[in-house]
Amino acid sequence: MDSSLNKILWYQFGAAIDMLENAIQACPIELWVTKSMFWYNAYHCIFYLDYYLTDGSDSFMPPAPFTLSEFDPSGLLPPEVYTKEVLLNYLSFCRNKCHDKLANMTPESYEERFINTYRNYSVLEIILYNMRHVQHHAAQLNLLLRQGIDSAPAWVSRTNINL
Repeated sequence: MDSSLNKILWYQFGAAIDMLENAIQACPIELWVTKSMFWYNAYHCIFYLDYYLTDGSDSFMPPAPFTLSEFDPSGLLPPEVYTKEVLLNYLSFCRNKCHDKLANMTPESYEERFINTYRNYSVLEIILYNMRHVQHHAAQLNLLLRQGIDSAPAWVSRTNINL
């Protein structure tokens, strides 16, 4: 395995993050806080993007003002409705974290394990799982935009940020 795998993963993972960002930016304020909970779906996705990028998942702590509410088994919501600006800043933090992680991956580090109560995956598999999770929620948010304002951002085939 050489750096070409890292670049391919980054171009596609970065594209998924770009699509999530585009959906968040396109959401009008009147759709942000509705029964569809656009803001919460975006937050949930970003929270887990951060978590699955963390080495040693037991030590995970999101940056302030975020809490570990996503781990609450009763479905506890965050203590506040997060604004677009706050979530876009968190997404930028995660984009940089993802970029740096993929830039520094080695064949050996892809074989390391991501282990928590529910998963025991190689790091390569958790990266792919995480990318699929981001794309899943970006698609959900685009559907909400289509339903709410009859418009959604275009497909991003590859991020334009180099590794």
